[in-house]
Amino acid sequence: MKKILILISILFVNIYIYAQGETSKDWYMLDLGKDNIPGISVNKTYSELLNGKKSKTVVVAVIDSGVDYVHEDLKEIMWVNEDEKPYNSIDDDKNGYVDDIFGWNFIGGKNGNNIDADNLEISRLYKSLNYKYSKANPDVLSKEQKKEYELYLKVKKEVEDERVKAAEAVDKYITRKEKVMSELDVVAAELKKAVLTLAEIDSLETEGNEALKSGISTIKKVMVYDPELKSIDDLKEVIAENFKKPLEYYTEKVKFHYNPDFNPRYIVGDNYDDQYEMIYGNSDVKGPDPSHGTHVAGIIAAKRDNSIGMDGIADNVRIMSIRVVPNGDERDKDVANGIRYAADNGASIINMSFGKNYKWNKQVVDKAVKYAQKKGVLLIHAAGNNAENNDEIVHYPSDKYEKPGFLSKKTAKNWIEVGANSYTNDSSFVANFSNYGKYDVDVFAPGVSIYSTIPGNKYDSFNGTSMATPVVAGVAAVLKSYFPGLSAGEIKDIILESSVKKDLIVYRPGDNKEVKFSELSTTGGQVNLYNAVSLAMKKYSSKAAK
Repeated sequence: MKKILILISILFVNIYIYAQGETSKDWYMLDLGKDNIPGISVNKTYSELLNGKKSKTVVVAVIDSGVDYVHEDLKEIMWVNEDEKPYNSIDDDKNGYVDDIFGWNFIGGKNGNNIDADNLEISRLYKSLNYKYSKANPDVLSKEQKKEYELYLKVKKEVEDERVKAAEAVDKYITRKEKVMSELDVVAAELKKAVLTLAEIDSLETEGNEALKSGISTIKKVMVYDPELKSIDDLKEVIAENFKKPLEYYTEKVKFHYNPDFNPRYIVGDNYDDQYEMIYGNSDVKGPDPSHGTHVAGIIAAKRDNSIGMDGIADNVRIMSIRVVPNGDERDKDVANGIRYAADNGASIINMSFGKNYKWNKQVVDKAVKYAQKKGVLLIHAAGNNAENNDEIVHYPSDKYEKPGFLSKKTAKNWIEVGANSYTNDSSFVANFSNYGKYDVDVFAPGVSIYSTIPGNKYDSFNGTSMATPVVAGVAAVLKSYFPGLSAGEIKDIILESSVKKDLIVYRPGDNKEVKFSELSTTGGQVNLYNAVSLAMKKYSSKAAK
């Protein structure tokens, strides 16, 4: 799920906020030694280590919500399926996917329609288990059934509780919005001038008029952030915009995410019971809302040195867009097919900036991960934004195989799990939303205030492990590009071994307890491109591009 809803609200919006002040838009490209900012040393790497070096083009698959492939900073670096003739409604390359020019969309239908919103996996589980256990007598259930019944009770309570809370939040924000707008009308009635100024506001007599007092307080708070506001009508527009995001957020929870009866899967037209079905979907890799995927793609590979917008980390990459993530939880069947499509069509690296708390069919994903490993593909996955310990709470998909088999590996060796760090090299270094884990998170990377591409030739800063993951994918792409002989396992080893080990005491996400940074991941480190390239040069010079 694209659970990156970090809403910056001037007033009243009690959504989670992460803010540490202003910093350079490209801070994550910078170098701690040269710039006193804990970036990953991208600029230093290109100027000192890679200047004049040859590289080979690398395909990176972005499995996400979609990518705006005509964005000014991305259109030149999009993967193009040269064996497919554009938009002739024929599967020219015989891979089963018609007109897959830039990738594939597994949450769209043959008629061109697309899934936008979907529910959460927990809601799907609740609906499925409710058929079996809503009238069950637990005293007569088998041991295996009792285990499933306990899961049913758990998901039932969570879904119903969350939906009630979301509905209450919608009512709260609607009521609050109406009250604020009414108070602003009271202020407007008292103003002598149409032009809004602080001097005019301060001249108003508020004795005994609580609505006027409250309205003036609101205006002053807003004008601290936007002193150019000149009228009450302008102010109302700003406030309406501030209420828009939280109202959408909680309304979507009620209507879609925690609504077990909502099921848009008919749009796709696949046989959902067949979890190994592969041929379905459409070629619309942009989809209805590609903001998240477009941002991710830009971090990895936005066109460098073109004096437009921003620079990606990797300089010789083609982005393959694979759409599986709706506004809601992704489905395991789609994730598995996204991985297989990427592996079959030339991707060396797959970025997976999504995740959820429950599974539907982990085995179908596990098999796809093993398939990708055989193809030499490296998977890079976001640890999650719930400030949780992944050693204790499983965040799906995960690198642990559900049924590894006798004498088989228990975890995927072609997988990197990524936590998020901020731009302060102190106790607040770890992003306070980031999941962590001494055993189940491999490395940290910049994931706070990351400036990148968004649809419509625009740019914005997002927060999340979703942003940290493409930072690592970008580093992996540079390694594969300049050292094409490296295997997925070797790239993973280089990234982890070369990470910057920080002797920091940091606030642990979730409880703010002071702990050693080294306790929050397997490496105790932050990814660093300069170190990674240096190590590759030292250990694998024979595998460099010729």
